[in-house]
Amino acid sequence: MSTLNLHHLRLFRAVARDGTLTGAARALNISQSAVSTQIKALETSLGHDLFERRGRTLVLTEAGQIALDHAEEIFRAAEDLSATLRSGGEKRRALRIGALATLSRNFQMAFLGPVIGRDDVEIILRSGSQENLLRGLDALSLDVVLTNLAPARDAASPYLVQRLSEQPVSLVGGPSRVPKGMRDVDELLSQQPLILPTPETALRAGFDAMLERRGIRPRIAAEADDMAMLRLLARSDAGLAVIPPIVVRDELASGRLVEIAQLDDISEVFFAVTIQRRFSNPLLAELLSAWSNEGLIAD
Repeated sequence: MSTLNLHHLRLFRAVARDGTLTGAARALNISQSAVSTQIKALETSLGHDLFERRGRTLVLTEAGQIALDHAEEIFRAAEDLSATLRSGGEKRRALRIGALATLSRNFQMAFLGPVIGRDDVEIILRSGSQENLLRGLDALSLDVVLTNLAPARDAASPYLVQRLSEQPVSLVGGPSRVPKGMRDVDELLSQQPLILPTPETALRAGFDAMLERRGIRPRIAAEADDMAMLRLLARSDAGLAVIPPIVVRDELASGRLVEIAQLDDISEVFFAVTIQRRFSNPLLAELLSAWSNEGLIAD
């Protein structure tokens, strides 16, 4: 067998689920010998045994488990393809979102707000590195990637980048960090311990450039590449966090944290990255349209 096909994978999946050739053959309404022959052909093609016998049961080998995982993905993709092309433009039920692992959870929830809780929508949210998410976008396993790092674009780039929001960045800390009397931003930046994003983030690059312009040497109390961790560090009173207020929206509303000063020189920009598709997801178009019409999220 030179190439794999759905028939061989369907037989393989049936045996993996039942654990016996007899049960799989009965479920598929074919002979046991036919199932056995096709499984052996599949193993020969892949170059690995997919099952090992334990008593009367067939158990997946390591290679078999890997093959089953891929087979399930293939069947899901085939079902999705059939549903999409049969729908003739009707709404799809699944919305596959990729989000940079360090991206604000509050921002992600705000973006998904119009479809959260809808009975006709299944939200599939994946997080990861920019590289892996864009790979998923290329493979059509994601409908959109949410990020604060705009991918490089040139004539050969397949990516469509939509700017969703530009959020201010502030110094945020516990009530005990609120200065007594008037103190300017430069004084806060030079004297207070700071909780900062790590140097490889876009936000940190803008912050470091601002410090360089102002001639300020900061006191760094902590660094983190995850917005949720910056929020927790601020709540623990480790110092003043350099963070978009949206990340700590709930804490600001409750008074657990206070926005002490806004950093006018820097901001954080959020993007939606897509690629051109013949059968685009109508749910995504609906979200992006709602975002464009309603503007930025409220802090």
